Amino acid sequence: MTATAPPGTRFAVARQVADAVLFEGYVLYPYRASAAKNRLRWQFGVLVPPAWGPAHGEHSLQQTELVMEPRGAATLAVELRFLHAQRRTVEEARPDGSFAPVPELHLPDRVLVPWDEGTEERVEMTVPVAELEAGEVSLPFVRPAREETEPVRGADGREAGRLVRRTERADGVLRLRAEQLDLPYRAFKLTAVVENTSDWTPQGDGADGPGGADREAALPRSLVAAHLLLGLSAGSFLSMTDPPEWARASVAACTNLHTWPVLAGEPGSSDVVLSSPIILEDHPGIAPESIGAMYDATEIDEILALRTAALTDREKREARGTDARAAAVIDLADTMPPEVLERLHGAVRALREITGPGAPAPDRVPELLEEDAVFRPETPWWDPAHADPADPARDRILIDGTSVGAGSRVLLRPGLRRTDAQDLFLQGRTAQVEAVLHDVDGGVHLAVTVEGDPGADIRREQGRFLYFQPDEVAPLEDP
Repeated sequence: MTATAPPGTRFAVARQVADAVLFEGYVLYPYRASAAKNRLRWQFGVLVPPAWGPAHGEHSLQQTELVMEPRGAATLAVELRFLHAQRRTVEEARPDGSFAPVPELHLPDRVLVPWDEGTEERVEMTVPVAELEAGEVSLPFVRPAREETEPVRGADGREAGRLVRRTERADGVLRLRAEQLDLPYRAFKLTAVVENTSDWTPQGDGADGPGGADREAALPRSLVAAHLLLGLSAGSFLSMTDPPEWARASVAACTNLHTWPVLAGEPGSSDVVLSSPIILEDHPGIAPESIGAMYDATEIDEILALRTAALTDREKREARGTDARAAAVIDLADTMPPEVLERLHGAVRALREITGPGAPAPDRVPELLEEDAVFRPETPWWDPAHADPADPARDRILIDGTSVGAGSRVLLRPGLRRTDAQDLFLQGRTAQVEAVLHDVDGGVHLAVTVEGDPGADIRREQGRFLYFQPDEVAPLEDP
């Protein structure tokens, strides 16, 4: 085995997604330590010390299993990545030259507060597949305890205080093995285990009761957001969700604990895998419209950018003092050009093949962009006096030779092919048509209220109807 770094280009694309996984939920909007949702952090892929985890429903290891097809004398490159939480305290300078801990230290551009920062850690190795087949290969690793101080200066240039960062020791091991499978092609089941091996034992009276330290004490000794990048020098990995038929049973027999492997790297490639504590699809990618990391779980860049820019100056000062990454988000939102913000306003993925960089440019800009061709009604569409030729209340269509429109009675017979479970409960019920609607694709929909529904009048007032297609109803004669 050689403990050398894998080629830098192999994981370049996958690492972009891995970065998002690593910092998922790292600091949540409004990016201030005082926010309630930022007081319970580190939720994804946390491998805690073994002496603390079982009693608190958390795990000290994660296991990845998948099927690979190495070729020739292939080697496996592995990169374990995790965050190591370090505790930052704030101390104010005293006239006598000493320092004292304080809950806040006010500076002109920020308000410094105590906070747990996350430093990125990597454990890298490259090992021949033949060596893994011969037996388990283990790589123990240690991240030692340390303490650092950073001076903080005020507007006058004098030392106003300092930040003290304390990092606890973290221990772990990466274990790999490969087992050849009885399949028509040369294939192996690869097992990769990441385990926290810290010998730290909880002591004292913590929030969890006598003799048990709370989660705050365990986190600095944990592997946070732990995930793996795996790469074959020659050969391929099989998809866990869409494997070939000949390997489907072997893939189904793989046991993945607290992590999930997906094909990563360039689209269409199969030589790189990201095993993540967050379930992803094969070949995940960062949205090209995204202009920077927002760190907020399930982020929507446009909304976060707008709301971040709307924070008060006091809130922005605290956010800048909470974390360097939070400060970068504040600066990003404050300096974002309008054209970049507009780019965040939605994207139609289905049109990528047409509108992508490789798509042929049209010979001519559509006529609708010409000044004289743009339709400009004299009355805006939102004006009640707007003369819209499409009137759902008066439109009628033929169903089974019968004209159906607003006021018509119909028998509901939802179609199994496209209906949802709730519509099935209306099978055989009678309803009144409220409007006939046409969508932009030429489809026709009937807005109806169910007869006997005590809330029908309220639905009419609010315009909240049930919708069926013409072949899902049968016309009825009025009673």
